[in-house]
Amino acid sequence: MNVVAGPASDRTSRTHRLRGLAGIGLVAALAAMVATTLAAALAHAVGVDFEIPDGGETIPLPGFAVVTGFFSVVGIVIAVALLRWSARPAVRFVWTAVALTAISLVPPFLSGANTATATALIGLHLVAAAVMIPTLARSLRNRTLTPT
Repeated sequence: MNVVAGPASDRTSRTHRLRGLAGIGLVAALAAMVATTLAAALAHAVGVDFEIPDGGETIPLPGFAVVTGFFSVVGIVIAVALLRWSARPAVRFVWTAVALTAISLVPPFLSGANTATATALIGLHLVAAAVMIPTLARSLRNRTLTPT
């Protein structure tokens, strides 16, 4: 008995690839949240105050996890969309993520924060990017049917 895979099988495979990417992305997001929060705690322990003069407030430690989680989910959504609609999702994701990371490095300079705070914030952006970008890019490469 020969079984021929039809359109329903293709949809199941595509759904499995998208869900797998999202699952790996969520694990990476949790890792990025932990890494940035620990790095922020370490920076605070050595004297970085994380005070932003524009709002006159200090960034609370849980705030790093929340912001990292939010923007990591944005990255996951971008990766899933590229896997679904791009012929070269891994390459396009890396270019997009690197460009967005570069843009995210600008606000710490514009915030009016002292040098230590601005430097720490830039470092925290890079920590999150160092976790998320390679993880999602690798996962995209592993799920792409055509070479990237």
